Amino acid sequence: MLVSRFLCRLYRSKPAKLRIYTSSSVFSASVVSSYSSQPTSKDAFVRYCFGRPVLSLRLPAGQQSRFTLTPMLTTVGDLLSDITAKDPGVQTATIFNRDGQRISSCTFMETVLNDDFQLVINDVTHNVDSLGQGSSHEHVLGLDDMKYMVHLLHSALMLPQQQHNKHTELMSRQEQLKEQLQPLETVRVKLAQEAESRASLLGWAGLAYLSFQGGFLGYLTWYVFAWDVMEPVAFFITCSTSMMFFAYYILTKQDLILPEARDRQFLNFFPQKASRQKFNIQQYNELKEELAKVEGELSSLRSAIRLQVDQPQPQRDT
Repeated sequence: MLVSRFLCRLYRSKPAKLRIYTSSSVFSASVVSSYSSQPTSKDAFVRYCFGRPVLSLRLPAGQQSRFTLTPMLTTVGDLLSDITAKDPGVQTATIFNRDGQRISSCTFMETVLNDDFQLVINDVTHNVDSLGQGSSHEHVLGLDDMKYMVHLLHSALMLPQQQHNKHTELMSRQEQLKEQLQPLETVRVKLAQEAESRASLLGWAGLAYLSFQGGFLGYLTWYVFAWDVMEPVAFFITCSTSMMFFAYYILTKQDLILPEARDRQFLNFFPQKASRQKFNIQQYNELKEELAKVEGELSSLRSAIRLQVDQPQPQRDT
């Protein structure tokens, strides 16, 4: 009794937005509801779904909401708190039994569901019919629950066959994609080699230019002019080279790093070669993405099948 009163005091400490009327079992037996003359509504009922009682209720906001109950764990206070959280427009919420006595918020819903009760929300009374004495236990199954269980059993029994069919379908799709990609892959490899050669050729051309420039400046310095004449020339050539590097950064928004510059040239040459050879890059990318997706699904499916095969079988007593 002390624990029950302590819990009830905790429920009384809730915010004033929701006034949950609580009382002890002795006091509730002597208090008669003052809401018996309030308008009633038929928008509340209890039905079982998958072995759990579900309260269907139309809230003041106008929406039809469902509240799943766990009879042996859910209390009246829990249900009223869920109703308030669902609709901020709920100002008061109370539950009365069939005789008009207010039910304590500490009472478990298993006791409430054994008989008809009234749910009063914002001075509107909802009459809720009970499903019968003892029908609130969680092991009770209805026709819908039996259908659900049969569906689960059917899925469990047919799962290996479904996985086999899915595996066959994915393997067939994988072969089709590989056949479609084979001619495109041949053309792509050829175009990639040409673009690679073009990018490498530019690198060798740059090296040849710098080598020629250094040799020519050395020739002019030692054999034609003196260093006093060539020093300003070398200075302006250095400034021009720095300006070229800066111009590359302005145009590409990237530093002139040789590997990145080489890759950039490759990406510039490849579309040009592809357009000349009428190679559809978009189609190739879509096929590659779909093939990767199919291979990922195959890998996941094979892992699931492998787990089922590796499961230990129960030993039979001999």
